[in-house]
Amino acid sequence: MRVAILCGGGDAPGTNAVIRAIVRKGIMNYNYQMFGVEDGWKGMIDGNIAPMDMNSISGILHRGGTILGTSRTNPFKREGAPQKVLENMKKFSLDALIAIGGDDTLGAAQKMFEIGLPCVGVPKTIDNDLACTDYTFGFNTAVSITTEALDRLHTTAESHKRVMVVEVMGRHAGWIALESGIAGGADYILIPEKTVDVEEICTYLKRRHARGKKFSMVVVAEGAKLRGGTEAVSTTELDEFGHVRLGGIGQILGKEIEKCLGIETRVVVLGHLQRGGSPTAFDRILGTKFGLAAIDLVADGKFGQMPALNGNKIITASIKDAVGKQKVISQDLYEMAKIFFG
Repeated sequence: MRVAILCGGGDAPGTNAVIRAIVRKGIMNYNYQMFGVEDGWKGMIDGNIAPMDMNSISGILHRGGTILGTSRTNPFKREGAPQKVLENMKKFSLDALIAIGGDDTLGAAQKMFEIGLPCVGVPKTIDNDLACTDYTFGFNTAVSITTEALDRLHTTAESHKRVMVVEVMGRHAGWIALESGIAGGADYILIPEKTVDVEEICTYLKRRHARGKKFSMVVVAEGAKLRGGTEAVSTTELDEFGHVRLGGIGQILGKEIEKCLGIETRVVVLGHLQRGGSPTAFDRILGTKFGLAAIDLVADGKFGQMPALNGNKIITASIKDAVGKQKVISQDLYEMAKIFFG
């Protein structure tokens, strides 16, 4: 059997662990011929597909990003592209495709599956907002990086008696903001799932300052909105999946807090630092488990499926059930975090 792998969407630490596991088990256990697709669905459209062997995956486990490259290409937004994907499957005599990605990449995979592409998915998003799986690889690394940043910012905030507003990733769900905020001792956390007034935030910060604490840390997800406001965007230009580029809520919030409290407020946008660098041990292991399970799904002919994490077990889920619906933070979990506000 000849099996190809592609990565789509934003890069996530642990992707190379997935690739390594797929290729190694594909060759060693199943005697498959393995292929890598350059730059996601774009590579499948353009036919940028090359063989992979054991040397291709040597020394990549600890590396961030993806050795195959990635893009936010949507084959269903380009004329004739879905047919080109199917044609390149035949041209390269490929029997199956493994698509590593989040909601957009897997959504395209599901549509391709419905028109005849034998494909398996692997869930990937640092936002951890994909349905049907408890965790996605890359999320743990992003939370660890953000927590370390909060630890470092605490010292400068305390020294200067400032409010620090830290903007982190999270378009539809605030998992990074919530978990790093709890771990990093944030005094308020804003998430896309819950809109709040600036006055509410300032009430908590005033209560903290009344106890003699002259500095505060506020974490805000990029997709969060203040009551009566809209998402802050850095550009209104849409990508091929219909998304604008978010950014700027931190600056808006920082100005409002400074106006409300009269305390010097600084804003830090962590941006792509959260998805860069070497993956944590957790993400390397989870990526490895997902990769091994994905090639097993190919061997079993279970196309249209993907591996997922349920507790400590790797299960199989339908790609169709996973895409198009975000896994968001429950009110109970947010209420737990609020105990530590102010």
